[in-house]
Amino acid sequence: MSAILIVEQVLNGLQSGVMLFLMAAGLTLIFGVMGLINLAHGSLYMVGAFAAAAVAGATGSFVLALGAALVAAALAGGIVELVVIRRLYGRDHLDQVLATFALILIFSEGTRWLFGSFPLYLDIPDWLAGPVTLPGGIQYPLYRLALIVVGLVIAAGLGLLISRTRIGIQIRAGENDREMIAALGVDISRLYTLVFALGAGLAGLAGALVGAIQSVQVGMGEPVLISAFVVIVIGGIGSIKGALVGALMVGLTDTLGGIFLPELFKLFTDPAKATATGSAFASMAIYVLMAAVLVWRPTGLFGARA
Repeated sequence: MSAILIVEQVLNGLQSGVMLFLMAAGLTLIFGVMGLINLAHGSLYMVGAFAAAAVAGATGSFVLALGAALVAAALAGGIVELVVIRRLYGRDHLDQVLATFALILIFSEGTRWLFGSFPLYLDIPDWLAGPVTLPGGIQYPLYRLALIVVGLVIAAGLGLLISRTRIGIQIRAGENDREMIAALGVDISRLYTLVFALGAGLAGLAGALVGAIQSVQVGMGEPVLISAFVVIVIGGIGSIKGALVGALMVGLTDTLGGIFLPELFKLFTDPAKATATGSAFASMAIYVLMAAVLVWRPTGLFGARA
């Protein structure tokens, strides 16, 4: 296998990882601050993708489409928190799972009613289309490279928001002792709405960015949600740094496993069986990774020790 192919697949893994981070960052904040299991987070990813596709189709502007995705998902998240989620904070996790699963069905059927059942397509803008030549003569799609850069910039900005700003201090305090910060005068309800809207906006932005290289369709957020839960378990619940590291690990493991495991099995069996067996093992690789991390650190890589 050539070095160029290896570099390309590593970059694909990084691109997958940083987009997964945008999904997982909001989920880990919501889980860490509110203690809420939000299965509907993938639906907000879908809302962002559909909002972007609709605005891009109407205006032809990719930048406006990304802005619409961010705003639409954040608004949807804020409304959901005010109307539904706020009633679940005192309930057990089973009630949270049932309620947010119901939200998945509502979002899916509502989106199908508005946009139909057929996939939509979000075109890559001309100024990001085509390949770029990297050192070593490697040709790589400019848009995918831009996704890596954008994801890392957002990760840095989110890290600064959490560590250096007043609202970030409140969020971190809310993870540790929500009763105490409420007693100190912080409006905990407003903080929860803000965190939920922030997480929803990041998920919606990820949906829009990925929608340009995949189809935009009903239910597109559910497979990503599963991977996002794996990420926050690996990284540690409530940790933005953990979400980034976990997302990169999952993205690289999933991408490289799908390429190299079939090649590895070809050393021991015929190509047809090797492809089938390698693909099966590749689909399990991220869960094996999660199990290995939990054996080593039960709270995740950057989670607080119990």
